[in-house]
Amino acid sequence: MEGQKNNNNNNSIERVVSQKAIQMGSSFPCQICVVGFLCGVCLTSLFLAALTSFGTFQLGPISFSSTMLFSVAASDSSSSSGNSTSHDHIVTHSECDFKLKQAEQLSESNSNNEGDEDERVSLLYSAWNAELTKSKTGGGGNYLMKDGVNVPDIPNAPHLENCKAKTKLYGRLDQRTGNESFPPWTSWKGFLDTHPVASSIEQIKELKYQAVSEGTYPPWIAGSDEENYPMTRKVQRDIWIHQHPVDCRDPNVKFLVADWERLPGFGIGAQIAGMCGLLAIAISEGRVLVANYYNRADHDGCKASSRSSWSCYFFPETSQECRQRAFELMKSEEARNNGIVTIKESYTSKHIWAGPTPRSYSFDANISCRKWGAPWSYLQPTTDVNGSLLVSHRKMDRRWWRAQAVRYLMRFPTEYTCNLLNEARHAAFGTIAAKMVIFGQQSGEKERSEINEYVWSNHKPWIPRPLLSMHVRMGDKACEMKVVEFEGYMELADRIRRHFPNLNNIWLSTEMQEVIEKTKKYPHWNFHYTKVRRQARANMSMANYEASLGRETSTNYPLVNFLMAVDSDFFVGALGSTWSFLIDGMRNTGGKVMAGYLSVNKDRFW
Repeated sequence: MEGQKNNNNNNSIERVVSQKAIQMGSSFPCQICVVGFLCGVCLTSLFLAALTSFGTFQLGPISFSSTMLFSVAASDSSSSSGNSTSHDHIVTHSECDFKLKQAEQLSESNSNNEGDEDERVSLLYSAWNAELTKSKTGGGGNYLMKDGVNVPDIPNAPHLENCKAKTKLYGRLDQRTGNESFPPWTSWKGFLDTHPVASSIEQIKELKYQAVSEGTYPPWIAGSDEENYPMTRKVQRDIWIHQHPVDCRDPNVKFLVADWERLPGFGIGAQIAGMCGLLAIAISEGRVLVANYYNRADHDGCKASSRSSWSCYFFPETSQECRQRAFELMKSEEARNNGIVTIKESYTSKHIWAGPTPRSYSFDANISCRKWGAPWSYLQPTTDVNGSLLVSHRKMDRRWWRAQAVRYLMRFPTEYTCNLLNEARHAAFGTIAAKMVIFGQQSGEKERSEINEYVWSNHKPWIPRPLLSMHVRMGDKACEMKVVEFEGYMELADRIRRHFPNLNNIWLSTEMQEVIEKTKKYPHWNFHYTKVRRQARANMSMANYEASLGRETSTNYPLVNFLMAVDSDFFVGALGSTWSFLIDGMRNTGGKVMAGYLSVNKDRFW
């Protein structure tokens, strides 16, 4: 009985699909069309056969029986055509009736098979969609039960992440445990260090701690040193240590508390660039940066304490203990007068936006000063404009530092951001993933094993690769840089494909509806993009456009596009766009420096 129950559960989706497919295949219009056509064929064959039997016409060595059977029942054609000679086969009325029924059954079977595949894909897509809803709200998925689908038997979605599990893992990797000086960073990835055997052996624990203390790099860095900007792994480690002092109440620990820029003319890119400048000041002065009010997170999607905070989208820039201590000091006039705590208004705009890049840092008398030198001085050229690599420019230090700062600020996405990415990938790639899973496996049973849980759990969610990300910036940006039409971006995409002919997919980011419309001119590319209302006219300001979308939508979808661009294999953008500038920096600290960057213009800092 138990085996029969499991078998029924595993075949639940197929059973539902088969019932729906039979309903589709038995429709009256479909039947009448097939029967009518075949009746015409039979009547014609009977008429010609009768004429042949009276000697009126000589039709030569043609067998209608074999010809007709090849058209409607290929499985039977070999037996009839193999015996054809110069005489004609006379199709009788009873034989025609039999073949009509056989052809009708075959047609219905083919229709059922096609309908079955479509229904299975649709049902699996809907099931995954219900699981997404359930992961966000705790509900959903119940509607599948009425169709006899056992939810635990739904196959894993390769393009979706387990956001709760990943966020829990990130939390472990972003804080010290007990009295230890570092989080449990090791050279291993994912959940492997939580394996019961590894986590219970004291010798392994000691060796892991020794590895971390001697310089194991943070787990949010992908790739080797050669695949990132110079010193990326060391700098990321040092920034985390600087931002997470062991004792936030130590009198030697000072703070810089700063709100994010909130003027209407500041886009998300400008806000992030401004905070990168404030982080540089904090490190140079030996202060812990505490980012306060973030207007773009001031919406209902960001719950509880994460509302109006960067921590709605990414892990906070410092520990909760340091945040509490900094806000306490903000209330102390003595602390402000003595410079123990400073605010954004303590510095000029020039200092924030064009201040010196930190070359070293020291915030604790017990920790020696850590020197970085000038790693930007030996950046290798991987940015292409008009077919030539840009060797250097006058702001190399700013390019390097902003890449490091934005990588740290975005080191770990929150569960909220993870869910946003899941939704975007499901909308864009869910149907493709469902077909891939259905045609690649026969059972809906989820395999459970330790290698799944501890090793493969670290793999990134599936997307169609190779994937090219393209950020087309137009609109009011024309007042700041040379704007290039969509055709110019596609010329660069074609250049990449000439070298990588298996490249077919583009993740498109743009605020202009005309760009979306122009994608129809390129049927040989597969375009994917977020479904959001875009600008219909070029002279609309970005601030007014974002206001028309609402704060939640105008923040969520650009951040999704940003992270999709970071994860893509190739990138085409505009150097004059701060957004593209930051995407390039994230890619160059995310193992993508050798993928290159093709720009449609050479502007602003170049």
